[in-house]
Amino acid sequence: MARLLHHRRLRRFHVAIVVAALAGLASAAMVGLAVAKTLTLQVAKGASVTNFNTHATTKEAVVTNSKGRVVYTLSGDTTAHPKCTKANGCFGFWPPVTVSSSKGLTKAAGVKGKLGVFKRNGIMQVTLGGHPLYTFSQDHQKNNATGEAINGFHGIWHVVKDPSAGSSTGNTGNTSSTSTSTSTTPTTPYPGY
Repeated sequence: MARLLHHRRLRRFHVAIVVAALAGLASAAMVGLAVAKTLTLQVAKGASVTNFNTHATTKEAVVTNSKGRVVYTLSGDTTAHPKCTKANGCFGFWPPVTVSSSKGLTKAAGVKGKLGVFKRNGIMQVTLGGHPLYTFSQDHQKNNATGEAINGFHGIWHVVKDPSAGSSTGNTGNTSSTSTSTSTTPTTPYPGY
């Protein structure tokens, strides 16, 4: 009888640990989608941009969010045809840039394109020139981009660059992308090709 009670207590203890772990994961997921009250897109001059495929790092003027995190777009990803979604797991790698209201959106002079919001999955995602904006979960430092040219989630990821700085590659927030990749073979460990 004592042994049975011990096993029941042990089982309850394990259930409590699993519930606590799941609650922690849910909290971490919500932190990943932290919602800003206001947002100013800024230009970081001399930011480090590492091309995922060539591993070459250059210093460039790129667009960042208010916290200095570099922002990205996905080629072909629009509000009418989103490729990066919560359902396909993309948000875990590429958290959307979100706000709590469309009021208070501003941008630095070098940032080209109209700011807007895309309402989906209970969030308001910031758009630039009609393209949803994201950060990269593996960018752990301010003004540092490590996700340039990743092929994943049915497109190529590009940092948003300041066109007034003379950058010749990447996405500037306009509807065109200079990517010439035609590879149909996944080049990264990220799902959703």
